Amino acid sequence: MKVEYPGFGRIVINGETYEHDVVIYPSGKVEDRKKWISKRKHGTSHRLDPEELREYLKEDFEVLVVGTGFYGYLSLLPESRGLVKGKEVVELPTEKAVERFNELRGKKRVLAIFHVTC
Repeated sequence: MKVEYPGFGRIVINGETYEHDVVIYPSGKVEDRKKWISKRKHGTSHRLDPEELREYLKEDFEVLVVGTGFYGYLSLLPESRGLVKGKEVVELPTEKAVERFNELRGKKRVLAIFHVTC
């Protein structure tokens, strides 16, 4: 699996361009981020709420990589961190998070959430 972040507003996964936030599961499955869950509760999708994060805890993983966006606006709420206690958590601006994801993929089971805009 090859992931690239060519810039603000898009991410490329195995040659396919996505212009919205995505989740990549350890199995390689890609789906749209369900950011409306966090937005409904907090008025913004820049806070990763536990209710939203639970939606992605479908597969066993060792590392959670969160691409926080071009400017780093997305963050895990403290309650969300509690859901992944005991797991390695990497939060970086999306460009750096993609690089880290690519380094880890194949070595560890990685769950990734990428915010592609701000």
